[in-house]
Amino acid sequence: MAVVHHAGACVALCLLAASGVVHADEAGDKPVTAELGGRVHWDFAQFDNDDRGTANPDDSEVRRLWLDVSGRFYGWGYKIEGDFAGLQDKFSGDNVEAKDVYVTKDFKAGKLTIGQFKQYFTLDDRISSNYGAFMERSMFASSVAPLYRLGAAWITDGEDYTIGGSVYSLESIDVWQVKGRAFGARGTWAPRHDDGDTLHLGLSLAREYYDHPGRDGANGLRIAPRPAGHLSDNSRATLVNFSRGLDTDVDKYSLEFGFTRGPWYLQSEVSGANFDDGSQRGDIRSAYGLVGWFITGETTPYDSKSGRFGRVKPTRSSGAWQVAARYDTIRGKQHLNGAANFSDVSMDQTSVGVNWHLRSNLRFMLDWIESRNRDRLADRTLDRTRAVVGRFQYDF
Repeated sequence: MAVVHHAGACVALCLLAASGVVHADEAGDKPVTAELGGRVHWDFAQFDNDDRGTANPDDSEVRRLWLDVSGRFYGWGYKIEGDFAGLQDKFSGDNVEAKDVYVTKDFKAGKLTIGQFKQYFTLDDRISSNYGAFMERSMFASSVAPLYRLGAAWITDGEDYTIGGSVYSLESIDVWQVKGRAFGARGTWAPRHDDGDTLHLGLSLAREYYDHPGRDGANGLRIAPRPAGHLSDNSRATLVNFSRGLDTDVDKYSLEFGFTRGPWYLQSEVSGANFDDGSQRGDIRSAYGLVGWFITGETTPYDSKSGRFGRVKPTRSSGAWQVAARYDTIRGKQHLNGAANFSDVSMDQTSVGVNWHLRSNLRFMLDWIESRNRDRLADRTLDRTRAVVGRFQYDF
């Protein structure tokens, strides 16, 4: 645990130190620059629970309280970012969580990144939490996609494509108990990427090797999404569980689709993951479809250099209004080699959302969610939950 506390302290000290030099290097070509940034997401949730299992309590939280410093240091780029939301819980020992902590170097052929960063995997996970149409990402992106990991990556881009790959550890600065190694890649193609007229196609792949999950202090490998928002812990269901201490190989993939035409926005992915520890196998299959419409006529911008959608800028002083709908489904099966499934669980989620972008960096969100978990082998419903969730969001 000392590693965690030292890493958190380093992040905090770097951020505090940077605040004193942000204004010193604002103009001109300088070898050392620094800029302070951050985001605040305050969430609330109200639940309509059924009588199965433990009810989710109505609650609110400071979901994200991020501060970062980024800039240049003698030809290298850098970013140090920490989430201070844990400081609200005085009983937690992990008060500061490291996010992006890396250095970069630009070359003619592409960009090299070394450190801790979010891996190049799935369109939904690559879109910033500041910009997504819903408060929560898809269940696959939030529970299966590799997130912040220590490693090295390379990305290159052309006029209408990106190709990126990385080798990474399954550890992060804070979660060092997960042991293993992995590599992944993502390619995107956008034959049209003009403002208001974008077509995005992409493919993400990853191969991960977990060392003895569930044994010798290593965390278990369990996939259990939150179907009704971040505060719906009591509605989680286990899709696959590989925690018996056997080395486990995991293959992951996602096929991406994105489209804009004027105020309309469409996004969809078909994704999966295959687990194998030598004696058991598990399979996860998932898909979602999202449609959004800006009532006030704005369009969702596209960044062709990173293969993802970005920040919406209101065109009027009263802000931009967007409505959106999404259907999201995920299913996990697990079986002994050569035997029938002993677990088959599905989770479905329907969401409707309204977003008010008062400014490009100031947004209010309100989502209605209905989720259902089913045990397919027993043909019975495990949980059905409705929720109204909201967020106040500001970034700089």
